[in-house]
Amino acid sequence: MTFPKTAGLFPGQGSQSVGMGQELAERFQLARDTFTEADDLLGFSLSAICFAGPAEELKRTSIAQPALLAVSTAYWRVLASRDFRCKVVAGHSLGEYSALVAAGALAFADALPLVRRRGELMEETAARRPGGMAAILGLSDAEVRVLCDEVSVAHGTLVAANFNAPGQVVVSGTAAAIAAARVAAKERGARAIPLAVSGPFHSPLMREAAEAFTAVLADVPIAVPTLPVISNVTAEPTTDPAAIRDALERQITGAVQWVRTVYTMRNMGIQRFVEIGPGNVLNGLVQRTTPESTTLAVNDLLAE
Repeated sequence: MTFPKTAGLFPGQGSQSVGMGQELAERFQLARDTFTEADDLLGFSLSAICFAGPAEELKRTSIAQPALLAVSTAYWRVLASRDFRCKVVAGHSLGEYSALVAAGALAFADALPLVRRRGELMEETAARRPGGMAAILGLSDAEVRVLCDEVSVAHGTLVAANFNAPGQVVVSGTAAAIAAARVAAKERGARAIPLAVSGPFHSPLMREAAEAFTAVLADVPIAVPTLPVISNVTAEPTTDPAAIRDALERQITGAVQWVRTVYTMRNMGIQRFVEIGPGNVLNGLVQRTTPESTTLAVNDLLAE
């Protein structure tokens, strides 16, 4: 199952769904062991929330983030046990932590409590500085940046937060700014779709969370990864622990450069992308960005 021209992709918040990981745990002891480890590390049954919900609990940032890390790690461990290898890994936002675990830069025992705390800090900051996010469909990156600048003058912070695919940019900011962005996008012949998130992530409004998280991250060891990991904020591959730490510190307020990440992997010779986790969101973004690429679902690989 070794694919030398393959990248492993790890999804971020929003890909969670009730029932995720349950079939995997039923089929593979390695997956069951991973969920048991996660429950022990956190001191509550994360696996029960993944498998049975309720959905409102799983959607919470402080739950969704460790849940997705646990599920993606379970998938990765099962794949690795079946001799799956790839050339590079990347993750979308929270998914970057799953990529770092897969590459050996972060130990799962360190990463899981870390992302649990990351989610808590983001939840707490969002409660103090509320806002939201919306996907702008049909405008170029430059047009979205202009829209954000115009809206920010009258309605508060609005920034481009996720460059997901050509013509699909997520903006983040105050509630008033998101509402104004929907109007401005329509006036430009585009669409703006509000996202079901609990805060203005990847924006300056998350600065308090980022500052607090930097102090938490300082106590977590980061090793040299066994394969390159592409950072969200730089869209460049690295195996340097100091660069990884810096990128993680910047990620909470920085934009996710997913389009550039996909192009970077293509320029590295990647032809196949495997989404390692629940859902198929990242494969869809890859197909929109580099239609010539092949995308594979992790469950298709495990069915072989």
